[in-house]
Order: sequence, then C-alpha cells, then structure tokens
Amino acid sequence: MRVLTIIPTYNELESLPKTLGRLRAAVPASDVLVVDDNSPDGTGQLADGIAAEDSQVHVLHRKGKEGLGAAYIAGFKWGMAAGYDVLVEMDADGSHQPEQLPLLLEAITDGADLAMGSRWVPGGGTVNWPLYRQAISRTGSTYSRIMLGMKVKDITGGYRAFRRSTLEALNLDAVESVGYGFQVDLAWRVAKLGLTIVERPITFVERELGASKMSGNIVVEAMINVTKWGLAARWEKLTGKKKSAVSK
Repeated sequence: MRVLTIIPTYNELESLPKTLGRLRAAVPASDVLVVDDNSPDGTGQLADGIAAEDSQVHVLHRKGKEGLGAAYIAGFKWGMAAGYDVLVEMDADGSHQPEQLPLLLEAITDGADLAMGSRWVPGGGTVNWPLYRQAISRTGSTYSRIMLGMKVKDITGGYRAFRRSTLEALNLDAVESVGYGFQVDLAWRVAKLGLTIVERPITFVERELGASKMSGNIVVEAMINVTKWGLAARWEKLTGKKKSAVSK
C-alpha cells in the first residue's frame, strides 16, 4: 500500500520538525504531505526546507487559515490525485504519536475502511490532558454517538487512516465542517455508507510546544451540527416509515 500521512499546520514551527522526524523513523514507507495555511511564523518555509532534503516529504501551501476540515480535504484530494492507497490524518503537535500509526495501518490491511485511533477504548488513554478537556471529549463523543446512532467510542478523535476507496465514496465537496465537527462529520458519512470502521487504542499526549487551536466556538458548532444531523436522520427514518405504511 502507498501511504500518505497528511499533517495540517498553522504556526507549528517548533513542533513540526520533531513530529516529522518521529514519523519518518516510525513508518519510513509513509510519504508525508504538510498542508500549511500560510503560517505567519514560517512553518511553511521550514517544511519546504525539510522537503528539499527528503523526497518523501511534500508541502501544499494554502492562501490562509480556513480551518482543519478544509486543510484535510485539500490534502485528501492531493493524495488521491497522486495515487495513494491509504491517507492518514495526523496532528503536527505530537499529540498523535507516530509510533502508533502501524496499529491503524494494520487495521486497514485487515479490511477496515476507516481505522480510528481511540482514547476511549480499552488500552487507550491520554497524557497530561486537563480534566476539562477530557470531559469535553468524552461528553462530545457520547452525545454524538447517541444522536447519530453510532458505536464509535471516540468519534471526535483526529488520528485516522482512510482507505482511498472510502474517501472516493464520500462527497468531500459537500463537507463544510471544521475542527471538532469535521471529524464527527466524516465518521458519520462513512457509517451511513455501511463501511467498516475499526477503532484501535492510542495514547493521546498533550502538546508540549506551541498553542492549541481548540476553541469554544468550534465545540459549539460541532454540537449544533451533530444535533441537526441526528434529528434529520430520525426525521428521514420516521417519514420513510410513514410512506411505507401508506403505500401498503
């Protein structure tokens, strides 16, 4: 399998070199695409320098900060156009440990259409994560799971490996969610297609360098969207039953 690990960046000058170094050591066969949203701190230029020294590292420069979802979609499209078989989501800040990527790739090899790194399955966990962040993540995943009728334990997690055919089956141009909501949105779309989603335990490590991009607005947007999607799905199911009853 040709694997491409996509790493979105915005002001990750300090953390990116370490993350890239660990990834290239842990999974040498994986190519890397850094998707930089015109970072003011020079992250994009740093990535260009690394790419000049390593032919397996590529850089996609975007005009400005448009959100995590837009960055990943741009990366997915770049990777699919380049013919990769598996496309991976990974944070630049080291919270997603590159050494655990083989677990996700193994799940893809075993038949998963989407392999998700999970903090909330047995064997998973977090390191140096504040209790309030854990509460937000657990509550968000539980609420989303109930509203959408899914069994995924860590639906908001962002460490993922997609089979190329999975992304091809999705309408990526219709995805407008960002951040927290983007991860829920894609998992929900994959589940609705009846594809196989597998969770593998990971240890999420709070960033040591740089600043978190998480904000209250992103969380609120995600919860509003999840509520809309869940209610819409219930309405479709309900109206579908009514139509069947009438036709009979």
